[in-house]
Amino acid sequence: MPSIRRLKPGQGVLTAPAPKAMHPPMTEQADTTEELSFEEALKRLEDIVNQLERGDVPLDKSIDLYAEGDRLRAQCQKRLDAARAKIDQIRVRADGTADGTRPFDA
Repeated sequence: MPSIRRLKPGQGVLTAPAPKAMHPPMTEQADTTEELSFEEALKRLEDIVNQLERGDVPLDKSIDLYAEGDRLRAQCQKRLDAARAKIDQIRVRADGTADGTRPFDA
């Protein structure tokens, strides 16, 4: 009959090293996105779209790229909206209805 050997804690257990992050944490990526100029963010978004359209990116990376692209899209839209608000001001009639826009007075 085989003898039973008691294992010490941690002995005989296979452990894999923790996976290394392929991309910076989400908060770090978000911070980086905020620091990009509009043109840089748009270029990065175009690069992401091209990578995803090629379809040669692994699923996990595709998901990360999609999330980054969504943050970039939102950031670009926010900047465009802010620029438009600076450029156009809505003209309002006396009754409160919109009468068009007028250029922003700089």
